[in-house]
Amino acid sequence: MIIDFNEIEERTIPGMNGGTGTMSAKMYSDEKYRIVPTAIHPGGSIGAHTQTSGDDMNYILSGTGRAICGGAEEELKPGVMHICPKGSEHSIINTGDEDLVMLTLVVSR
Repeated sequence: MIIDFNEIEERTIPGMNGGTGTMSAKMYSDEKYRIVPTAIHPGGSIGAHTQTSGDDMNYILSGTGRAICGGAEEELKPGVMHICPKGSEHSIINTGDEDLVMLTLVVSR
């Protein structure tokens, strides 16, 4: 299977899950996978929400941020993967002056 993200329209999403600011994303989703290249813009965040479809895995490509999962805070920087297990609550905050760019993968189980 090949997913060509060049053919998927980028969407700008304000206040994702009650968060702040905006993010841009291209989303692929089917019954098993959700794959989302994402940029959380400076000052932006994804609000706290519970993972219901599967483990949420966020691989950081550039920028800096912070993830809060199950009450624990984790630093986000390039080369780090934040994993929030299914059933846990988490949020992601861009703490830098540039986009927090990540690739999000969710596999339903």
